[in-house]
Amino acid sequence: MRPEQVTDPIAYHGEGPVWSPRWGGLRWVDMLAGDILALADDGTVSRQRVGEVAAALRPRRQGGAVIAVERGFALEDADGTVTRLPELWADHGVRMNEGGCDPDGRFYCGSMAYDKRPGAATLYRLDPDGSAVVVLTGVSVSNGLEWSPDGAHVYYNDTPTQRIAVFDYAPESGLTGQRTFVTIPADAGRPDGLTVDTQGGVWVALNQGGAVRRYSPRGVMDEVIELPVGKVTACTFGGPRLDELFITISRENLEPGEDPLAGSLFRARVGVAGLPVREFAG
Repeated sequence: MRPEQVTDPIAYHGEGPVWSPRWGGLRWVDMLAGDILALADDGTVSRQRVGEVAAALRPRRQGGAVIAVERGFALEDADGTVTRLPELWADHGVRMNEGGCDPDGRFYCGSMAYDKRPGAATLYRLDPDGSAVVVLTGVSVSNGLEWSPDGAHVYYNDTPTQRIAVFDYAPESGLTGQRTFVTIPADAGRPDGLTVDTQGGVWVALNQGGAVRRYSPRGVMDEVIELPVGKVTACTFGGPRLDELFITISRENLEPGEDPLAGSLFRARVGVAGLPVREFAG
């Protein structure tokens, strides 16, 4: 599968792509610039600044988006107005990183320390009433998070563990029964963002590995997309038929001229469709 470059290198730390017809297509974040990017039909990209950090976002059922910002959450209304919710912690050395919505319309997002120190991160859940609860503690770099097609399982990356974990999921009990789904060899890259297709396949971005891999529901690697860049961060399905895989790239800490396509957005046609995005009910 040969990916195509969709944009120039426009992001410093491109992350978190999401496709939603509700907001007209693809949005993703330039995380450490604090910007949400949007891809128009003509290929142009617009920016919306939401704070020091724009970590992740998902559409809201009533329009707009739920957004993870540096130390908590914000709500974007359908008219574009952004309202910040109370900060969840005071430590300026920790920021939000990545998240997603469960089948019941609750938004999960996990954090990481800027210095990536082990155990400093937490996975939070924002409920539709605006309250936030702690789901997991002792995490290091909370990353990719997505549900299986039937909603019964959750795939999750705590990047330094070099594994994709899987949980059981139920509305009342939440995430339980954590176990290893796949272990990623260190020389293949670091498991970053992930998404799931309609067949239950798990697609994971390999940061420092220059690739996206697909694993079958049984954990067998059966597809690889090689990219001409190293810092592959996340992927999502989009397009009118949800059969195009959009892939984001970072150029964080790269020297000028190093890995020249880093920061671009890529797209691959992968022969399978993704799941419609799960929306926030608040």
